[in-house]
Amino acid sequence: MKTITLKIDCRAVGKPRMTQRDKWKKRPVVMTYRDWCDYFRVIVARDVGWANMPSPQQVMDLSWRATFAPPKSWSKKKREAAIGGIHRAKPDRDNIDKAILDVLFPDSKGGDSAVGVGTLEKYWGDRDLLEIFLTFEA
Repeated sequence: MKTITLKIDCRAVGKPRMTQRDKWKKRPVVMTYRDWCDYFRVIVARDVGWANMPSPQQVMDLSWRATFAPPKSWSKKKREAAIGGIHRAKPDRDNIDKAILDVLFPDSKGGDSAVGVGTLEKYWGDRDLLEIFLTFEA
C-alpha cells in the first residue's frame, strides 16, 4: 500500500449543477469551479505528477479534510469560537467530493464510482486548506 498526501492552500469548492447552457453562459459559479479545478490540476502535476497517480480501481481509500477560514465580517470573538468546529455551511461535502474525484480521475470509466471508501471532513480553521489522503495498491 502507498499513500499520497496533498495539501492545497485554497478554499474547497463544490461542483455546481451544470447544464449545456453553461458552455456559453459562463455563470460565475461555474467559472469559479473551473478555475479551481485548473489550479488543483497544476498542484497535482507539480507535487505528485500525473504519471504517479493510481487508477481509480487501485484506490483503497480517498479521504479529505477541508478547513474554512471564518468570514471577515464575523466579530473576532465569533471567528475565534468557530475555529476547530464543524463547518456546516456551503459548499456541501458531497459536492466537494465530486469536484475532487473529477479532477483526480478525469475521463476514466467509473472513476468516481470505483472509489468506495473515504472520510470527508469539513471544519472551521484559521485559513483555507484542503488536505487529500489517497491510499492505493502499488
